Amino acid sequence: MRRRTFITLFGGAAAAWPLAARAQQAAGQMRRIGVLTVFSKDDPEGQRRVAALLQRLQELGWADGRNVQIEFRWAGGDPDQSRFYAGELVGMKPDVILVNNALVMPLLQKETHIIPIVFVAISDPVVAGIVTNLARPGGNITGFTTGEYEIGGKRLEVLKEVVPDVARVTVIFDPRQPNQVGVARAIEAAGPSFRVHVTMAGVRDGTEIESAIAAAAREPNSGLMVFASLVTNAHRRMIIEHSARQRLPAIYDFRYFVAVGGLVSYGHDPAELYREAAGYVDRILKGEKAGGLPVQNPTKYELVINLKTAKALSLDVAPTLLTRADEVIE
Repeated sequence: MRRRTFITLFGGAAAAWPLAARAQQAAGQMRRIGVLTVFSKDDPEGQRRVAALLQRLQELGWADGRNVQIEFRWAGGDPDQSRFYAGELVGMKPDVILVNNALVMPLLQKETHIIPIVFVAISDPVVAGIVTNLARPGGNITGFTTGEYEIGGKRLEVLKEVVPDVARVTVIFDPRQPNQVGVARAIEAAGPSFRVHVTMAGVRDGTEIESAIAAAAREPNSGLMVFASLVTNAHRRMIIEHSARQRLPAIYDFRYFVAVGGLVSYGHDPAELYREAAGYVDRILKGEKAGGLPVQNPTKYELVINLKTAKALSLDVAPTLLTRADEVIE
């Protein structure tokens, strides 16, 4: 009897021990997420996106400092700093890296084939060589795009609606990003159908932005199309001020340009992409492979018009366009 009791107790303890050990290990396990963004830490738009990410992660059961440690790196418009931070995050060996910075993707691809990477707001990851297939990306990378190349033509159409007399449009983009080059070329090809001559202006810093705006201002009936990038995000107030001074109407990718004085934007809400990216981060932390999660395009685009800026440029925006707008800033 004693022997049976001993065996029963020993067997029960032996069975219970791994469960208790696993529970203790799971309770003490801190997962790690690396986040690299193009914004500086004090940028309101960067903070808005991060807030959306953290809120959605919390809804999914992940709280920074409780069961997950999130390492944020704020590049602040500096390409060299971006690359340094990308290497630093890889060296930390987190469970997943979320990145909103197209310039560092080649470096991340080179540095790791193991750490899952979720990108946010990259226009065409196939053309950029980030993934080979949107539906089945494979490898360790997936994410959320800014949309198809056709979105550039749509922005040209919107600018033409807001400013019917515009005959020349300078596209300001980052020539270091193959995807932006591709979209700019698609807009250039679409120009004749809108009776618009398109000039491509690749910019790498504030000085080149100023030169591009000055060159556009020398031509009559000119306008601008400004792509969001590391450099234009960092210099967006300067772009808007120079455009206003030169009386150049401009269309932007995102609302946050219009909120500080830009004329019009047409694009998705980047904060919503961060929320969706949080869902992918959650699935990866729970065991799914990044390469098995399809790359997704935005499903909703918003038109935002700054009526105060339009009036300052002596533009009469058609009432039908104002009715279609998702938001009118006055």
